[in-house]
Amino acid sequence: MARHKIFDMPFAEIWPHYVAKVERKGHTVEELHTVIEWLTGYDRAGVQGAVENRRSLDEFFTRAPAMNPNSGKITGLICGVRVEDIEDPLMQQIHWMDKLVDEVARGKKMTSILRA
Repeated sequence: MARHKIFDMPFAEIWPHYVAKVERKGHTVEELHTVIEWLTGYDRAGVQGAVENRRSLDEFFTRAPAMNPNSGKITGLICGVRVEDIEDPLMQQIHWMDKLVDEVARGKKMTSILRA
């Protein structure tokens, strides 16, 4: 199977869209950082480093300090696809991140987003 081109997309190209999405809906970059850190283990400096170094999404997730063991609890639809049914692990991680950002933007309670 051919490698999907999104895997090589720099995280730096996606991050500003995430920021704009949550801010447009009245939420904060701090909330965004909270969910990214919960999912990947990246703190603010780690996210900033990934942006500055133009790390690909593949590298972003491969180098993640600590993927959350509860990330498998992220379920639902993103772009019409059930995240729990995605077979490719990297694609699933990308969709998990998208799902969390969507939940922040929609104003879901942080305890629910973090699967607490």
